[in-house]
Formats: sequence, structure tokens, C-alpha cells
Amino acid sequence: MGKNYTERLELDKILGQISELADCEKAKSGLLSLSPAVDIGEANTMLYITDEFYKLISRNSSPSVSPVVGIDEICKRAEKGGLLSMGELLTVKAMLKNARVLNSWYSNSDGCSECDRLFYGLYEDARLEREIGDSILSETEMSDDASGALKDIRKQFVRAEGSIRDKLDSIIRSSTTQKYLQDAVITLRGGRFVVPVKQEHKAEIKGLVHDVSSSGSTYFVEPEAVVEANNRIMELKGEEQREIDRILSVFSETVAGIGERLRGCYAAFVEIDMALAKARFSVNRSATRPDLNTDGRIVLKRARHPLIPQKDAVPIDVSLGIEYDSLIITGPNTGGKTVTLKTVGLLTLMAMCGILITANEGSEICVFSKVLVDIGDAQSIEQSLSTFSSHMKNISEIIKEADDSSLVLLDELGAGTDPAEGAALAIAILERLRGYGSRVLATTHYGELKIYALETNRVQNASCEFDVKTLRPTYKLNIGIPGRSNALLIGERLGLDSALLESAKRNMSSDDRRFEDVLNEIEKLKSELTFKQEEIETLKEKAKDEIEKGRQEKERLIAEGKRDMEAAKLKARRMVSDISASAYKLMDEIRVLESDKEKDLKAARQRAKSIANNETSRLLDLADPTVENTCDYPPVKSVKEGDTVFVVPLGREATVVTNPDSKGSVEVKAGNIKTKVSLKDLREPPKQKKTPVKKVNLVKVSGAEEKRSGRNEINLLGLTVEEAILETDRFIDGAMLSHIDTVYLIHGKGTGALRAGIQSHLRTLKQVKSFRLGKYGEGEDGVTIVELK
Repeated sequence: MGKNYTERLELDKILGQISELADCEKAKSGLLSLSPAVDIGEANTMLYITDEFYKLISRNSSPSVSPVVGIDEICKRAEKGGLLSMGELLTVKAMLKNARVLNSWYSNSDGCSECDRLFYGLYEDARLEREIGDSILSETEMSDDASGALKDIRKQFVRAEGSIRDKLDSIIRSSTTQKYLQDAVITLRGGRFVVPVKQEHKAEIKGLVHDVSSSGSTYFVEPEAVVEANNRIMELKGEEQREIDRILSVFSETVAGIGERLRGCYAAFVEIDMALAKARFSVNRSATRPDLNTDGRIVLKRARHPLIPQKDAVPIDVSLGIEYDSLIITGPNTGGKTVTLKTVGLLTLMAMCGILITANEGSEICVFSKVLVDIGDAQSIEQSLSTFSSHMKNISEIIKEADDSSLVLLDELGAGTDPAEGAALAIAILERLRGYGSRVLATTHYGELKIYALETNRVQNASCEFDVKTLRPTYKLNIGIPGRSNALLIGERLGLDSALLESAKRNMSSDDRRFEDVLNEIEKLKSELTFKQEEIETLKEKAKDEIEKGRQEKERLIAEGKRDMEAAKLKARRMVSDISASAYKLMDEIRVLESDKEKDLKAARQRAKSIANNETSRLLDLADPTVENTCDYPPVKSVKEGDTVFVVPLGREATVVTNPDSKGSVEVKAGNIKTKVSLKDLREPPKQKKTPVKKVNLVKVSGAEEKRSGRNEINLLGLTVEEAILETDRFIDGAMLSHIDTVYLIHGKGTGALRAGIQSHLRTLKQVKSFRLGKYGEGEDGVTIVELK
């Protein structure tokens, strides 16, 4: 795709802004030279990656990485046996750290195959990164901790240096030698410690002269007393450098061994950095990912030009390649026609470069093989400086290149020459491009092109709106409505007299006047339609708000109901627990009294039975607040002792034991359960026996039941261990109250986890005498049989 075309649409400015958001120089240069992809697969891949990074940055912010350069050259030197410098090793460390930081950042994403491919290339080596960081402090300084030998050498160096300074301090402070010195200071020359001696006294201090000042007045002398110590320091410096070189050599060999991985890591880092820069650019502009196609279809929803500040940009809706393939935009100068043209072209190029576009969700972009543009020479959005000759030169090239997969953008088509000839030429150009199958957007002032669009299949008019009251363009794009020059209206607003304006109207052809009248009527109808549409949208929004309020209120009521239900269930569970505790206490009393007289034992049993029956009655009323005490049997008209009635709370038939008392209550007996109930809870017993609705499974039986039934067995299949333990506790409590000696816990075989959990819990229960697995015919390993005390 020609560079001059992309520059006319100002893609280079977009890429320049994006490149500033990259961290790596190679990524910056790659972005500046980025070309739109003409393959839909490649463009889609780039867009998916940018969009995924956009989402990650929006959720977790952008990763912080360091600029890295020269990895390839560093690896080459290491592979050839070269000694890497401390600065080069710090670059390797920075690359490894970048890989670690980027992998950590990407781990927070849902992932996509396109992004995964990039991150697979990153190479992490935490050990090498840590060792380089611990050993090298800067490009010129190695840490004492880089090796034990280096630390020992530097300790010796410090001691030797201290010894020299002590000796030289004694010399420069001596009253005998002070008069020979230029200054009482210790300095270095050639790495050796010296003192500054006056030129005329150089013979007074025995030693080696290492330097002379530029004036010749000062000699820098190494006294004989420190020559050996200075020699030792020079030796230690040599040992230090050899140890540093050895350490650098070890690191260099390590880098050589992972050279290919580091090159791949750097390449992946550059690609990721470029995609991150695109995503950062998109976040700043609230951009979205368009759907791509190869059908020549463009649909832009509330599109904005990305180089115009968002607060100033007027969104436009544009489509092409659906109902029409060519769009002719008319309207006054500086009304937004060129901006519309550039917006469509630039957003198309951005999508083909993998950059999210400044338009709403649901927009579509076609991946064209060519985007051909004639928008004048060096024309910007703010000015129009094109000429007829430059237009024709550009259009000549465009006609040679255009085909059925081209997008052609033509600004001020046919302008700059005689209007009649210009209009005729413009129509001929449009017809040629239509014949090629190209998608075309063109702007013009010519009325003939408005007629052409009205009469030609798959060609549509559009106009940029102009407010004649304020004499300002609104920059809104109206599809399907031709633009007007508004010359007479503008003249009237600016004070031209009515006689002159009427004369101008008479000079217009009758067809032109009729055309203007039709446009006036269309604009009026459109204005009314727009107003009504806005009213409809307002009503829709109000309806949505009301529906949402209703939904929230419904959810609130449901939540409150659930909370009330949970509270009631919790109260019921606590009651069951209290009842069980009372029953255990009474049964303990029974066991203690078993050695006493028979009448005492009978009294204790009667007391336990009475309390258990009373608490059972309370439990039946309160245990499940969701069950209403209603049934279909008719209420009793009268009752007396010995009558058979149906007791609603018990869900079963019972015998009346006492006549009604003054409170309207009678005592009834159902099996071994005896309790008081209200007359309003009694119904006529059914004539044909029906299965009663059981509210709870608490039935007192005398003695152990050898035969298995619903009373002495419970099915725990499908429950978790915690749920099964809770159900087992409730079941055993009921069995103890009903004096059942043997119960059967059905847990199935499965993995054995449920069985193990239940049996482990049984060992902690004081009600359990013993338990065992079932035998053949009893359920074998799928059943635990429990003997109760």
C-alpha cells in the first residue's frame, strides 16, 4: 500500500503517537514503519492481541518494563568466546526481568492462542537474573559478594591502603619534612600514593618522582618508605582485575549457552512491546475492536477522528458496501466533508494495522488490498489547498491501480475547473470506479452529482449538516440527504435585501428551484422525525429504568424472604438440638435409676416420655415454617373420648383420649405419641385409607426392630461427608427418642470416602454402642449397621 496514500490519511501521525508509548527502541522503530496488513488473518491476529492487552491494562494497569537494546550483539560476542562487560550483563539481567514481569502480568488474563504464541517466546532464568543482580552493582562496579576470593582481595587492599596512608601521614606531619612540601596532602599518580614536594627541595625527600606539575614548581614523589607497600597495592589491583575477569568469563559462558533463547525472548519482547503500545493508545481513546471482513463492507458507529480531541469530535455513522457501494457527500466548505473522508480511511488503515478504532462496539471494517486517496497535496484537516491539476494527476494513478478490493477516497471531485465540465468528468470517474467494483467515498459541490446519486443504483447521497441560524457547520453526517449550498439563506442572514435575493432566485432554473424546495421539505421532515425519534428513545430509557427498578425490588424481596426462611430454619435446628439435649439428660437419669426400685424407674420413664411428647408437639408446629397446617379433610363437628380423628399437625389418625377442655383442646394418642392439640387442627378421618403426609420422622417404638424399614434406616447416598454427618446425627437422635436399638446407614461403596467419614464420626458419639459393615444380604460394604446404647 503506497506510503503517500497512508500519509495523506495521516496514519504516520497515529503511528508516531503510538511509538512514543513503547519502551524498546526496536519496538518504536517497528511501529513507525508499520504497514497495513492486506491479509484478514494477519489483521485479525494483531487486533485480537491488542484487544486482549487493552482488557488487561484496563483491569490491572500496564506492566512496567525496562528498555533493552543490543541483545543480539551481546549473544554473538559471548558465543565467540568474548568477555562480556558488566553493562552488557546488566542488559541480559534486564531482559530476563522483563520476561518475568510480562509473564506475571499475562497470567492474570483469560488467555488467547494469539497472545499465548507471543508469551511462549519469553525466556525466564530466575537464578541467572538473581546472580547477575547480586554480583554487578553498575556498569563499572562489581559487588564484593560476587565471590569469596574477590571479597578477600578487597579486604587486603583496604588494609594495605590504610598502612600506606598511616606512613605518609607521619611524613607530612613531621616538622622536619613539612617545610619541603607544597601541601600537606596525600595524592595519587599512576595508581601509586605520593606527596607534593617543592621543586627546590626535591632532593630532600628520598624516593621516586612520578609526575611534575605543569608549572614545574611541584614534584610528586613516592617516598622510599612506602615503595614496597605501593607495590603490594598494585599487585592486589592486578589480582582484583583477574578475579573480576574470571567472574565475567563465567557469566559470559552462561550467556553463550542460552544465546538462542535470549534472542527469541528479545524478539517476543519487541512484539509484545509493540502490541502494548497499541493497547495503551487505545485505552486513552476508549477505542474498540471492529469485526473484519473481505466483502467490501464498512459499518462505523459513532466514529470519531482519532487526531481530533475527543471532547471536540462529532461522532458520525457511516456505512458502505451494504445497500450502496458509492457515497457522494455534499455540503458547504469547512462543514466536515473532508473529516468524514479521512475518518473512514484512517480507521480502515488503523484496523488493518491491528489498532483498535475510535468507534462504538459493533463497527465493521473491510480489509482492502488497496486504500487509494486523493485529498490534495499536503492538505490537512484544517485547510484545503488542492488544485485541479494535482487532483487529476492523483486520480489518473488511482484509476490505474483500482480494482474490486479497493477503497477509493476522492475529495472535491472535479473541482477547480468549469463546473459543467468538472461535473461531467466527476461522473465519468465514478462510473469507471463503479465498473471496477471499488468502494468509493467522494465529496463535491456539484448539484449534478446529487442528481447522479439519486438516479444511479447503489450510489447514495449524504450531506454534512449546516446550521443557517448560527451560520456554523454542525459536522453531523446525514445519509440519504443531498447537501445544500445554503448561499441564499446565508446571504439573507448576513443582511442582503429581499429584492436582491428574489432576483437571484429568478435567475435559478426552474429545476434548481424545485430541487431546492424538495431538499427543504426533506430537511423539515427529517427534523421532525429526529425529534420524534429522540422522544421515543427518552421513553425507552424511562421504561428501562422502571423495569430495572422493578427487577431490583423483586430481588430485594426475594433476598429478604430467603433471610427470613434461613432464620426460621436455624431456629428450628436449635430447637431440635435443645430437645435432643433434654432427651439425653433424661435417658442418663434413667440409666442411673435402673438399679433403684421398679416404681422409680417407671416414674423416670414416664417423665421422659411426657417431656419428649410435649417437645415433639412443639417441634411439629415449628420445625418447618414453610408447611401450612391445612388439608382437604372436613373439620370435625364434635369430638368425645374414644373418637378417631385426623390430626393435621401429625399428618396421621389418632384416638381422642380426653373430652375437650375449656380452652378448646383435647388430648390425642397416635401410636405411642400422646399430645394435646387444638380442636381446629382436627379433621374427619378419611373413609379410605390414604398415606399421611409426614412432617417429621419421630415415631416411638418399643424395643429394637429386627426388620429394616424407613424408621430404622437412612439413605445418605449423594451427600457430602459434612451433610451426611449432620443427617446421621439427626437420625440417631430420633432413633434414641424412639428407643430403636439398631439403625442402618446406607452410604454406598464408591471411593469409600463417605463411609470413612461417617464411621470416623460414629466413634465420637456417646449414643453408639458399636457398629459394623453389613454382611452378605445386608448391603455389605455399602451399609454401616449401628447398635445404640
